[in-house]
Amino acid sequence: MSLLFDKIAPIYGLFYDFQVRNYKKALGKIPKDLKLESYNNIIDIGCGTGALCSVLAENGLSVTGIDTAQKMLDVAIKRTENEGITFKKGSVLDKLPFEDKSFDISIASYVAHGLSPLDRQIMYKEMARITKNIVIIYDYNDERSIMTSIVEWMEKGDYFNFIKVVKPELEEFFGNLKEINVDIRATWYICEIKKQDKMED
Repeated sequence: MSLLFDKIAPIYGLFYDFQVRNYKKALGKIPKDLKLESYNNIIDIGCGTGALCSVLAENGLSVTGIDTAQKMLDVAIKRTENEGITFKKGSVLDKLPFEDKSFDISIASYVAHGLSPLDRQIMYKEMARITKNIVIIYDYNDERSIMTSIVEWMEKGDYFNFIKVVKPELEEFFGNLKEINVDIRATWYICEIKKQDKMED
């Protein structure tokens, strides 16, 4: 999959500014009680060209972006506004190069829907391992467009099943779930790390 994203990185780069605008709108819909500014650091898993990383950094967070595709990361690194952001190559399906509870928040934007159910469980486990407080799955909801359905059908991911099972999956794994619709077709699925997990630090 990383080879595919390496090939399409230049195309993704063309949409960088568009993505930044959309991410800014999304963060503008986050309730004040989430208080992102009260946390120190965040990791963006599957960061691509770094558009979300850029917006998160503007909100005062120390940001790390990780992606499997080096050419995606190359686009992110070349953006001058991303100079203070750490970018690393790696996969959430392997053990990430971070100690347990290294980040206050972890977020994966439009990653989960493309993974198999087994791989999603691996991702949730790894995100829980490196996160102190909040895990956010930023992804589609069931208000999908026809174009999205066509594209996802062509990619042959687990998108259609994901929409049906994302809520029970996350509730079963984390034991809690809060949903915030940040767009007509996008939701932040927010899970707090269990207290017993925090006590293991």
